[in-house]
Amino acid sequence: MGLRIGIAGIGGRMGRLLAEEARAAGHTVAGGTLKPGSAKAAPEGVPVLPDVAALTAAADVLIDFTIAGTAQEHAAAAAQAGKPLVLGTSGLSAEDEAAVALAARRIAVVYAANFAPGVNLALALAERMGAALPAEAYDAEIVEMHHRQKVDAPSGTAIALGRAVARGRGITLEGNTESGRDGHTGPRRTGAIGFAALRGGQVAGEHTLLFAGATEHIALSIRAFDRRIFASGAIQAAGWVAGRAPGLYDMLDVLGMRA
Repeated sequence: MGLRIGIAGIGGRMGRLLAEEARAAGHTVAGGTLKPGSAKAAPEGVPVLPDVAALTAAADVLIDFTIAGTAQEHAAAAAQAGKPLVLGTSGLSAEDEAAVALAARRIAVVYAANFAPGVNLALALAERMGAALPAEAYDAEIVEMHHRQKVDAPSGTAIALGRAVARGRGITLEGNTESGRDGHTGPRRTGAIGFAALRGGQVAGEHTLLFAGATEHIALSIRAFDRRIFASGAIQAAGWVAGRAPGLYDMLDVLGMRA
């Protein structure tokens, strides 16, 4: 049975892809919201609703791939309406993530840095590699590249890879990060997880996790060629989260890959 899907930011590139994938999966696009003053239009036949409260009222599941600044508002609206939330917005602050976790006490939330199946398999592998390759012998570096319009760095997926390595090593990513190296930085800290962010062109997403040892290098690379993979994964998550008990889930749960 199809769901009524509400899409925040329906006029954007991801919003339009989400609408296409929702319809292809047999769901109804109940409506969407647009940024105030936006010149963009919703896909044909999709009603534009005045705000996220109206959108959650009309939908069975809310999908949000907009901007970090709206994450708290959208999570609160979904919780107030008692509707599940699929959240793929990147660049959330610790305060934003705390608000999402608070909403997940009342509703089911799928919050993921990346909705592509291959990336989520890579996250599971990254944790195992972090555990197997000791920090004293293998430096972990994460290199990512995205389109020139991306506003946050490192990407959410890069951070998720770093967190996976950190979990494998029994540490937290916070306080064990090196990024933005420039000038006379001194030697690399043992145990740090390094990040480098590249921006240019219209790259959908490229990530490489490198474990660099003295005698060998091991690289795990994931390359997305089309944003549609993220949209189709989000629609899969929407179908999975409907009817779930309140809680904070991710794509490993959706894909049945949670250990």
